[in-house]
Amino acid sequence: MNNNHSAYIGIGSNLNEPIQQVELAFIELQNLTNSSLVKRSTLYRSFPLGSANQPNYINAVARLSTDLSAIELLDKLQAIENKQGRVRTEKWGARTLDLDILLYDNQQIETARLSIPHSGIYERAFVLYPLYECVPDLVLPNGQKIYELLKQFTSTKS
Repeated sequence: MNNNHSAYIGIGSNLNEPIQQVELAFIELQNLTNSSLVKRSTLYRSFPLGSANQPNYINAVARLSTDLSAIELLDKLQAIENKQGRVRTEKWGARTLDLDILLYDNQQIETARLSIPHSGIYERAFVLYPLYECVPDLVLPNGQKIYELLKQFTSTKS
């Protein structure tokens, strides 16, 4: 196993004991085939993007080193979501677990199933703070430095 690719995974949960859901996700990522968990952020609390009539989220980021292609990784992440009871009913709705590929190397991928970098990466504090924790000198695919993007926010750690 060469683990040729760096992938950053956004993790979120706001149902069924969200902190435990995120911790279980870290365990699943640590045991992911042809991959290794390189770094994990601390947990962050955030307000929901969709309906305000749902609980707050617990968010984190994991840095993986992997031999999986981006689409293979997506399949594995969706299997983990399903295992933890994810039900897809509405966009930005409450969920037991959400695993998003934020970045995959410095690639830009746009397919029907997968957009990398993740569409919300540049303006979501609950993604940028834990991502910064994992790689503070990160330069995003659009050339922006992560620490420059953070200047627009204030943090709310859990």
